[in-house]
Parts: sequence; structure tokens; C-alpha cells
Amino acid sequence: MKMRNIYCLLVIGILLSTHSCTTPQKSGSGDLRHVSGIYPHLAYYNNEGECGTGAVVPWADRLWVITYGPHLPLGSSDKLYEITPDLQQIIRPESVGGTPANRMIHKESNQLFIGPYAIDADRNVRVIPYQDMPGRHTGNARHLFDPAGKIYYGTMEEGFYEVDVNTLEPTMLYEDGNVNRKPGEMAQEAALLPGAHGKGLYSGQGVMVYSNNGETGQAALTQFDIESGGLFEWNGSEWKLIRRNQFVEVTGPGGIYGNPNPATDPIWATGWDHKSILVAVRDPETGWSYFRLPKASHSYDGAHGWNTEWPRIRNIGTEENPDYLMTMHGMFWRFPKTFTARHSSGIRPRSAYLKVIGDFARWNDRLVFGCDDSANKEFLNKRRQKGDIEGPGQSNSNLWFTSLDKPDQLGPPTASGAVWLNEEVEAGDYSEPFLFAGWPNRSAWIQNGGKGDVEFLFEIDKEGTRNWSRLKALSLAPGESAFIEFDREEQGEWIRVKASAPSVATISFNYSGDEKRPVSPSSIFKGIARVGQNQAMGGLLYGLGQDRRALGVSAVTFSDGKMSDAGYYELDSQLNLTRKEDEETHLFIRERFAIPENVIEVEESSVLIVDDRGRRWRLPLGAAHYKELVDNAQMRICREVATERDLFHACGTFYELPAENADGFAKIRPVASHNFRIHDYASYRGLLVMTGIDPKARAGDHIIRSDDGKAAVWVGVIDDLWQLGKPVGEGGPWKNSQVREGEFSDPYLIGFYDERKLEISHDADETVIFSIEVEPVGHGPWMLFQKVAVKPGETFRYHFPDNFQARWIRFSADRECRATTWLTYR
Repeated sequence: MKMRNIYCLLVIGILLSTHSCTTPQKSGSGDLRHVSGIYPHLAYYNNEGECGTGAVVPWADRLWVITYGPHLPLGSSDKLYEITPDLQQIIRPESVGGTPANRMIHKESNQLFIGPYAIDADRNVRVIPYQDMPGRHTGNARHLFDPAGKIYYGTMEEGFYEVDVNTLEPTMLYEDGNVNRKPGEMAQEAALLPGAHGKGLYSGQGVMVYSNNGETGQAALTQFDIESGGLFEWNGSEWKLIRRNQFVEVTGPGGIYGNPNPATDPIWATGWDHKSILVAVRDPETGWSYFRLPKASHSYDGAHGWNTEWPRIRNIGTEENPDYLMTMHGMFWRFPKTFTARHSSGIRPRSAYLKVIGDFARWNDRLVFGCDDSANKEFLNKRRQKGDIEGPGQSNSNLWFTSLDKPDQLGPPTASGAVWLNEEVEAGDYSEPFLFAGWPNRSAWIQNGGKGDVEFLFEIDKEGTRNWSRLKALSLAPGESAFIEFDREEQGEWIRVKASAPSVATISFNYSGDEKRPVSPSSIFKGIARVGQNQAMGGLLYGLGQDRRALGVSAVTFSDGKMSDAGYYELDSQLNLTRKEDEETHLFIRERFAIPENVIEVEESSVLIVDDRGRRWRLPLGAAHYKELVDNAQMRICREVATERDLFHACGTFYELPAENADGFAKIRPVASHNFRIHDYASYRGLLVMTGIDPKARAGDHIIRSDDGKAAVWVGVIDDLWQLGKPVGEGGPWKNSQVREGEFSDPYLIGFYDERKLEISHDADETVIFSIEVEPVGHGPWMLFQKVAVKPGETFRYHFPDNFQARWIRFSADRECRATTWLTYR
């Protein structure tokens, strides 16, 4: 009764604001234009700081979708959407919003539970009011004692309820942390369990399993490598901490139905730490076992847990031919339905992606990904290279429809991860198993930071059956490091390492696929102006607010280096680009979304970045024309186009750039290189929109021209960028640079490229010994790769092997000289 009184007035206000219409609202039934799997008319908006997709579930001949705002335990302007087979969008009048991401199909009552809603087979929707069950609903689980009559709800702030599936009457088991929040507490604090920011919920083997992936406190807002998150289980009366790491998905072979054999079926959980991805599996007899995978992207890191949304494991096959897809740290993974600790074979990388995905499902023989595309509040994702640019005027996201094989067709599966990272190990210690199968090019970096000699023994589990055999061994003196290549013939599911003596050890596994992308761009980019062109149609972009739901384009033209105003245009939901007489908005965009000046330096040797912490980084150069565009602020450098991470653009290469709280530029990932004159780019209705169009370009699937022909944009999705061409470039930290004895160069990016060549020269009259060091992790120790002696007047040339993969490279010389260290990536 106390809880009802506290929330009653607040929830009534939310219900009134969201129930302004009493009949379902349908989107227009005109031409359903779509681009790269995005149907712009299906985009959803709210009035909150973020509009993510919480759940996507096919049910009762419809696709059901819920959205969420950032921290709204009592409801919000978010909606429950019903999508018809002909792709009409119905906004359900029962919508009460909130921050929900839970979904479960309850077989016995034949209902879909999604967010606070229960939907029967006739598509009747009932609502559990937030005043009765407050919290940010993050998961459902089958009941331990009455699975036919009740289900569990779990919230992000550790509220737990059992709900009668017939009456929808909730019974509180543990109070949500938002209910009696004390002054000064962070919004995600709760007293029941360690960690914060709840994610997964599932049951089986006599327990309910819950995960969280964050930590409260100011340190978690800036440091990505502190203790954070947890995995927990509850037996119906007591909670138990299983492991103190950041965990997200908790599920099993039964997926959103619950395990069909709950006493014996495995329970899976995914998570991570600052070293690598974690996969946990629970066996009814032996308990929990853990495995590690490499990370493709570090944009999901951050001790607060906010950057992940909801990674999932879900069957996208059929009942007869299951095909489990896992999303984790920017990679699509194949996950075996039969995965247990004793039979752990079959996890494989599929391809890398850039979208932020909250949920996905197979529907009408296509995949549907529910995304988190464009947030009004960019939260902690601020940096100098973006200038004072704002997020869109109104948060919005969309569904992304793809073919069933799209998860195999995006970016290369280059990934890395550590089992030990500057970590104290004792004699005889084994690392946790690390995935060894799935990549043609594999290597490891190893360092002994201890005080004595150590032999590191590498063992493999060939079939995932816990039968380990010796692969190779390597002895290292104190402070020594080594690079290890693995042959393609050295096969096994898992690899682990044993230390023969105490050490402070680092072992990083770095893997890459065979790069199959050409250098030339796909035809979908035809119509974008080339970087050397003197004429182009540009424009600054801004997603409008106040329910205007259009993209504002402050158009300009470029001619012989000069920029001229071309008027104001808006792109609508049908992708019509129309001139508008709105000088106020036109001026607002020109002033607030102007491209910042002097945020990167294009030098003779490379692109110099100085991040917000004063750290210096160097990136490869592209075509010479880019320097003028950068110096004249005619090329957007950095912008958020997927929630809580940036798309960075420098000298003809697009990069995925994690937020500073996820270590920022240290973990930058090149996506693709090009020779286009791109002026601006932004996210809108799930699309990536770019300006910088050839004035002669014709309208088509991806080129949208205005009704008067004086403005144009390119439209697609962010993951189309993989088709621009593989990353290439050239440069180095030194080009005829004055070098001091023993002083290291700035770090220069070498990770994620292939066909890498190095040339070293100098002007000294004596032989100079250059030390080549690499940093394979991004936040780990530097390791010596080679020392090379370069005679006067000679040039050292080296072609890196295919197995070589590290993130950064740097150089030092044993005497003063002018030196050039030139890297070419082709």
C-alpha cells in the first residue's frame, strides 16, 4: 500500500500523457521506401534522452517492439509497437513506457510478456501498472516452484517480483532500488547485491540467475578497468555471488521460452572484463565454468555498464535447424545449442558490426535487429574532436531488416583479448581457456614482468572436451617479451597457458581473418563526390526536435575551395528532400553544428590526435587533398551516429571510436578507407546520412536529391561503411624527424590493417639500432618486437607476416639522428 501511494500520482500523469488517443495509431500506408534494410516510416521517437529498442518478439502474427528511455522506472513517453506483416506500425494505446528490455513467452498461458505488458494469442494487451511493479524491467524468468502459474520479473535496480500469469497481480520479493532512493545516491544504486545496472535473468537447475554489468561511484564514470558488475543466483530464499565481473545476457537453449528441461539444461551467461569477453555455463552437477573470447570492439567497455545495451543469444534458425546468434562486443558469433562445459566446441566469429543492437529476432524469413541509433543526450560521450556539437533534437531509433546471412557479411572478424594482463600469477597457475578456433591468422604477445625466469606452457583442447594437450612452450627472462605465431595446422577449440614460476604476466591473443574486401568502394556509394573534385553539394545535418521528426539540412555548395550557402532543406520519413523557408532553424544548424577547427593535425608524417587526457596518437594519411579540407573545416571529424560511441573520420578513413570512459582513442578501430569528399554525416531514423555529393549525381536508391535539384544527400546504414573498401593508408610517427637517443615516438596505429610494410632510414654517419615496440592491447604494456641495425645510407625494409596483429607500434633509436619510420598499409 505504501508503494502504491508513493507512485500513484506520478503514474497517472504518465498514463494521461501517453494515452492521448484511445485507438491504435497506424503509420501511413503509402510507398514503403527502404534503404539498406531500413524502413524510415517504422522509426520510433520518444521525449527522453535516449530511445533504445528494448525487445523485439514475433508473436500472434505480428512483430512486437518496445522502446525505452534512459532511467525511467515509473514509465515514460515510450511505446509498445505492433508491426503488421505488411510493415504497418501500430502504436498500442496501452503504452506506459519506462525502461524495459524484458521478454518471455509463457507457454502454459499462451502469452507474451514484454515490458510491463502481457499479450495473448488474440493480441489483447494487458498492463501491469508501474505503481504496482516499479522499476526498469530488465528480464523475465520461469518460476522455480509454480512455472505454470507465475513468472519472475527482475529490474535493473534489483527489484524482484513474482507475477500471477492470469491476474497479473505482482508480489514483491525484493524492493526496487528506486523506491526509497536516498538523497545523493546515484540513480542506479541498490543495496541488495554488489555491482549495478542489472541486465539478465533466467532460471533452471533450481536457481534463478541474475546479472549486472556496472558499478556505482564516480570512479566508474571514468575508469573502465576497475572492479564492476556481477553474476548471482537465488535459490528461492538466499542470494549468492557467483563472480564479480560485468555480465549481461543470461539464457539457455530454451531462449525466451525458458529451458524445456530446467533441471538438466545448461544456463549460459555472457560478460567481460578489461581483458576479454567471458562466457559462463552452469552445469547442474559441477556448477559454473568460464571461457574467454577476444573483443572485436571496445566501445562496449566502461565500468558503469551504460555502453552495452542488451547483448543477446537467440535462435535465428528454425526448430528443426537451430542457429543461435550471439551479439557481443561488436561481433556476431555463432553459438552452439549444445554448449556445455564438457562439450564446448562450436563458438565461431561471424563478422563485425557497428550498429548498437538491443534485441533481434527472425521474422518472416528475415532478421530484424532492434537498434539504439540516435540519442538526444550523449551522456558521457564528449570529446574535444566533436566540438560543441549536440545530439539530435529528439531521440529516435529503428528496426534493421536483413537477410538471414547478413551476420556473415559485414566487417572482418579481427579481434584480440588477454587471459592475463599485468597480472600476478603463481607457479602452476593456469589461465582460463581462450577461444583458439575460428580465425586463419593467430598470434600471441607474451611478457614476463616478474623477477625470475618463467616457462609459459601453451596447451590446447582440440575438441572442447576438457582433454588438454601440449602445444608449445616458451621461456622468458625477467622483463622479456615475445611474439608467437600459430600455424594454420595448429588446430584446437581452446587454448590455455600455464606459468612455471611466479610472475607478473601479460598474454594477449590477437586474431584476424583473411581480408577479402577490395580497395575500391561498392557501387552503393556512387554519386558521392571524389576528394579531388572542385565542386560538391554539402550540408550540415541535424535531427529536428519538438516532434518535427525530420532531418534538417543546412545546404552548402563547394566550388574551387569556396563554400556558399544553398538554403535550408528537410528530409522526411518518405525520404523526400524539400526546401523550407525556415531561417531560424537554418541559422541554428549553421551555428551549433559547425565543423570544429584545429581538433586534429594533418602533418607531413601522419594525423596527430591529442585526446582529452593529453595522450598523443598517430593515424595513417590518405590522399593529399584531405589536409586542405581538414584545415578549412570542410570535413566532419567526429560525431555520434550510434548511441554512446563515435564515428571518427580522418583523411579518408572511418573509424569506430569508443567513448573516453571506454578508453577512447587507445581502442580506435579502422572500419574502411575511401577517396570521397564527405562533408557531414549523422544518424536519422536508423539511417546514416552523408553530404558531399557530386553535383552531377542522379537520384537513386542511395542518392536523394531535393525537389529543386540544389541539395542532395547519401543514405544507407552505418554498417554499409564496411563496403567502402578495406582500411589503407601510409605514414609513420617520424618523417625526417629529429630523434633523441632512447626517446620513443608517439604510438602509431597498426591494428586491423593488412599488407603492412615498414621502411626505416636515418641520416647518421654510423649504424643506428632502432627498437620496434608494439602494444597489443591498448592499455597493456609495450613489448619489444625487434631490434634492427640500419647502416648509414641504407633503408631497412620489412613486410609484416599475415599473423602479425597488434594495436599500436612505436620506435626508438640508440643515438641522435634524423629518422624516418614509414609504414604502408595496402
